[in-house]
Amino acid sequence: MDIFIQSAAHISIQNPLCEDWFENPIPHTEGYNRSIEPDYKPFINPIAARRMGKLIKRAIATSVSAIQSADLEQVDAIITGTGLGCIENTEKFLSAMVNEGEQFLQPTFFMQSTHNTISSQIALHQKCNGYNCTYSHRGTSFESGLSDALQQMLLGRINNALVGGHDEMTPDYYNMLGKIGYWKQGEISEQTLKRSNTKGSFAGETSVALVVGTTHTQHSLCKLRDVDLLYKPSSESLKQAVERMLQQANLHVSDINAVMLGTSGDCDFDETYKRFAQTNFPNTPTLWYKHLFGESFTAAAFSVYAAATCLSKKHVPQHLVYNTPKPLEQPHNILIYNHFQNINHSLILLSQC
Repeated sequence: MDIFIQSAAHISIQNPLCEDWFENPIPHTEGYNRSIEPDYKPFINPIAARRMGKLIKRAIATSVSAIQSADLEQVDAIITGTGLGCIENTEKFLSAMVNEGEQFLQPTFFMQSTHNTISSQIALHQKCNGYNCTYSHRGTSFESGLSDALQQMLLGRINNALVGGHDEMTPDYYNMLGKIGYWKQGEISEQTLKRSNTKGSFAGETSVALVVGTTHTQHSLCKLRDVDLLYKPSSESLKQAVERMLQQANLHVSDINAVMLGTSGDCDFDETYKRFAQTNFPNTPTLWYKHLFGESFTAAAFSVYAAATCLSKKHVPQHLVYNTPKPLEQPHNILIYNHFQNINHSLILLSQC
């Protein structure tokens, strides 16, 4: 059975709900960046929006946009990956508990602080009563949701699914993570990230929605061939996982036109990506995406979104290519490799329709 990514939408530190980043990306030089907010009126009633946190509004807007782009009125399943959930509302609720002595608390902040409220709010907005699931596995939350959607379709339980990766970064949480070396200090640029010999990256926020389905349409971006998750794999077991994935797809190493990596400028974790590419794809161009969208627990959603866009447009712009100074034309197969703190690793294979 063939599975397709039918459509995709994003809200991020690039211009939202469009593909301006593909030709004219916005460079970021600061360590802390918040998403560029779109006009939510076409997607959410303004009165209802007043009671929603930022992340819920982003999730609904990207989800509605992706469903509309796929020419669907309804989806069979809603599957969300989020590392932090609506942390801004969580902070507001906890702050109110402290400041108000646990009295006069607003229930809205409590209800919107739970991780599965994102999927629930999308379902209520879309009147979708089907399969609804949230994965909160820190750095592999999105990949877990995507894998679930793929398995549900292969088992014949659903025909399509809305898969999302959603996370926000508040100033307080940014500062807390900064104390344990998550972020770089000083000015950020593409070149400083490439040449970095220090720990840390720069922060972004994620809101990506994909419609994945079993039907090929004129809107389909690419094929979703396989998703594989691995826990603390050795170099040899990772190599075997790559070989197994390519064999199941009837592909060879030479058929992979590009490998998209989660390279972020963190010297410790980037070394794993370099070793993976040198071991498994020594002659294949490597791509990156976190220099455009920043780091977050569900940043891997941008790798799928960016690779799917490249396959749909049959072109990889030069600013996505990491190890060669020229764009890549006519990519047919892109393998995506991400890892979270060298513990949880993921492989995702995409191909042209």
